[in-house]
Amino acid sequence: MKPRRHLAGLVALVCAVGLAAPAARAGVPTDQLRGNVERVLKLVSDASLKGADRAKDRRTAVRRVADDFFAFDETAKRSLGRHWQARTPAEQREFVQVFSDLLERSYLVKIELYGGEKIQYVGETIDGEQATVKTKIFTKQESEIPVDYRMMKRGDKWLVYDVVIEGVSLISNYRTQFNKIIQTTSYQELVRKIKAKDAELLDEDGKVKRTSQRQHHQGS
Repeated sequence: MKPRRHLAGLVALVCAVGLAAPAARAGVPTDQLRGNVERVLKLVSDASLKGADRAKDRRTAVRRVADDFFAFDETAKRSLGRHWQARTPAEQREFVQVFSDLLERSYLVKIELYGGEKIQYVGETIDGEQATVKTKIFTKQESEIPVDYRMMKRGDKWLVYDVVIEGVSLISNYRTQFNKIIQTTSYQELVRKIKAKDAELLDEDGKVKRTSQRQHHQGS
């Protein structure tokens, strides 16, 4: 479960600090996406949330914003693909939860690795209650990475449910992996693997925080 190509895009989504150029005739989906990016940026820049001892509070705040513009349940459902309908309501709820936790630890916490990338909003298309916001990520090496955000409308909000980087979909990437695991083993084994990966990331995160705290104390 290492869709590395998608990491840069999700990090860029929540970390972008500015526009390389103004968005042309931006609509509501683009405006809402950009507004939520700015909300995350404000959290990242908040001096009161800096430091290893505030990591939990900082990430809780970022997750709260992410929950407000990511449709984690839709991402989970589409990533499971044809196997979703075979699940009981209880299994579906559990899968959404464990998959959301995996996404959070795999991607959202990477916001702390922000390295100055910028994002340009280059256009959007709307088809009923579906929309795609097209962007370009500009790296420090001056290369351009096309990133599309697929969104769906719920009430008055447009939520991201998929990210497509250089033509490769986050959902398609996971769906391929999940389908292979289920076909070769079982759905229960897939859930076990996701939980194990999440626990591994949680342990790694704890080690990083403990190291940071020791360095901080040694430097004081």
